Amino acid sequence: MKTNPTIKQLFKFGIVGISNTLITAIVIWGLLKTLHFSDYTSNIIGYIAGLINSFIWNRLWTFKSKTRVSITFYKFIITFAISYAVQLGNLYLLLNFTTIDPYLCQLLSIVVYTIINFILNKFYTFKS
Repeated sequence: MKTNPTIKQLFKFGIVGISNTLITAIVIWGLLKTLHFSDYTSNIIGYIAGLINSFIWNRLWTFKSKTRVSITFYKFIITFAISYAVQLGNLYLLLNFTTIDPYLCQLLSIVVYTIINFILNKFYTFKS
């Protein structure tokens, strides 16, 4: 039986997402503990490391894009910004207009981010 290509991409996207989370956390904690960077500097560098990892693996493995790297990376940053803004707006609404536990609000917002990010990456960033 043949697997739906979108389902296969979604699965790969999830694996890349897990690796991004691990890389981001390792970089942040490493900078905090070993080099004594500030929380904010560590956070920024950690997210940049995760973002670069995400771009490389999603471009080459998840979506197998043949588009020029410079164009694709520009689109990738736009996609990240849009996804993050929608996630942040969702979090704001959940925290301020519902009685849902704040930790669950964070989790629900991560799900929103992931869905928006996958759709934009598939149909905009890495579109063939």
